Amino acid sequence: MVRTLGVAVVGFGWMGRVHTQAYARVPHHFPGLSLRPELVAVADEVPGRAEEAAAQYGFAAAHRDWREVAADPRVRAVSIAAPNFLHREIGLAMAKAGKHIWIEKPVGLTAEDARAVSDAVTKAGVQGTVGFNYRGAPAVAAARELIASGEIGTVTHVRIRLFSDYAAHPEGALTWRYERERGGSGVLGDLASHGVDLARFLLGEIEALTADTAIFLPRRARPTGATAGHTRATGGELGPVENEDYVNCLLRFASGARGVLEACRVSVGEQNNYGFEVHGTKGAVFWDFRRMGELGVSRGTSYQDQPVSTVYVGPGDGEYAAFQPGSANSMGYDDLKVIEAHHFLRSIAENTPYGATLADAVHSAAALDAMSRSAEQGAWVPLA
Repeated sequence: MVRTLGVAVVGFGWMGRVHTQAYARVPHHFPGLSLRPELVAVADEVPGRAEEAAAQYGFAAAHRDWREVAADPRVRAVSIAAPNFLHREIGLAMAKAGKHIWIEKPVGLTAEDARAVSDAVTKAGVQGTVGFNYRGAPAVAAARELIASGEIGTVTHVRIRLFSDYAAHPEGALTWRYERERGGSGVLGDLASHGVDLARFLLGEIEALTADTAIFLPRRARPTGATAGHTRATGGELGPVENEDYVNCLLRFASGARGVLEACRVSVGEQNNYGFEVHGTKGAVFWDFRRMGELGVSRGTSYQDQPVSTVYVGPGDGEYAAFQPGSANSMGYDDLKVIEAHHFLRSIAENTPYGATLADAVHSAAALDAMSRSAEQGAWVPLA
């Protein structure tokens, strides 16, 4: 029997739209799911944005204040896609109101914020899913199985990269993203949080790390009006960029493996260059988000001069079969959010966590805090 679940979206920038579209698509890709999402409410503080969302997507109610969503008894589950500095307050309020939450990373500005939301969700007995979408790629699921099977031997080292140019233009507006109080640790929360999650998803717990960070564009113009995404601003008063453009981190895993994690938001010439290279004693596996359905795999007994083959993922790898019938058919970013939505709704239906949880968000946030401390101290920092 299929039941209807009232859902709401708080924050209707680009990510709020992605969540909304994912809810609409879930029944088509996962028809066996026992919950059918119903778009009950949307909230955004920008004048007219929530009303526009309601008109386009069919939300029953539109609000400027997210607190009205928390008070709405028809809403059983909430997507939190508001700016980072609001994650803790909104997450705590929604959990207290007994609502399940699908929240975008990094779940606040610090590990303390993430723990507070995680504890609130546990206390309320609701489900919490976190937006670590890259682990949902079928190729990443296949890589994880390949590593766990021992086909590439014992993992020796990994390199994880997340390079983008979304903040590379010197005329990029000085929005909340560049403020320490509202944007947190900059590229650490934006991109390195994904890198930590991928590292843990593939190789297990991180034991210690050391990091270096930098701000390469130290001043930007303040915007003169409402902004969305990565708006440019010219002629406005210049202000300081307070958080990181770049991080480079060495990792030690509990398994004994070593790693390098590098992330940058001002990499000219790089557009969503995200991926990893995992090396083992008998082989290696490589993944590039821009070629999401492919893995580079080296395995065998040659060791020296051993070739790398391109493997196309297909049905049987992760959730691929819900989208395509045969190998080498393309999937995209939005498909990963549909997978997340499915995990979220399935968690609610079965009262069992699926996909990335708030516990994963806490681990990621703790690593980010450790990176910041390491960069300040110039030393290795252990992770409990």
